[in-house]
Amino acid sequence: MKLFLSLSASILLLFGACANAQTNPASNDNMAVKSMEKKPAQIAAPDKNLPVAYLAGGCFWCIEASMERIKGVQAVISGYSGGEKSTADYKTVSSGASKHAEAIAVSYDPKVISYRTLLDVFFIAHDPTTLNRQGPDVGTQYRSEIFYTSAEEEATAKSVIDSINQSGYYSNPIVTKLSKFDAFYDAEDYHQGYYDLHPNNGYITNVSRPKVLKTEKYFPNLIKPEYKK
Repeated sequence: MKLFLSLSASILLLFGACANAQTNPASNDNMAVKSMEKKPAQIAAPDKNLPVAYLAGGCFWCIEASMERIKGVQAVISGYSGGEKSTADYKTVSSGASKHAEAIAVSYDPKVISYRTLLDVFFIAHDPTTLNRQGPDVGTQYRSEIFYTSAEEEATAKSVIDSINQSGYYSNPIVTKLSKFDAFYDAEDYHQGYYDLHPNNGYITNVSRPKVLKTEKYFPNLIKPEYKK
């Protein structure tokens, strides 16, 4: 993982990654669009009868793929949360000029997986100890944040954070922000399911995949059968 932290901005541009706050966001966005050969053929529509967890853990390509592999997760949508509707677009969010974080909306079946277990996965699928940064991606748009929709979710999030901090799993304290949910805006179509549609993309192979593999290794009993090798 240290290798990824040292990647230069020039390499990230070649990857066509989630835009780094230190590079030209407009250029990155154009590169990302040009690299899209197809839109997702089939993306599960969220079941309106199921609860939704709203989470931000860096580039949504990474966290979306990790969550999609978990049993009980019915649908995952990449998007933006924390800012205004008028700035909920990739170009603006990537520039760092909005209050948004790249986030995901996770529809899940509470009969199969609990909100607490989803948060357990969330805290493994990204590094919650780096402020406004995930590996090579730097900026408030890549912050770690939980958007709770009830007092119960807020209490659960605090409990999970306390447990992980006390466990000593991470050498540094968790800096994940807890915020009351306001709104979630779907990201552009070409971002949805990006990880599985573009397995050979440089950013996916070097940044996203290690996170997904870590999640699969840490939670083998939670991985859906279709994602097991």
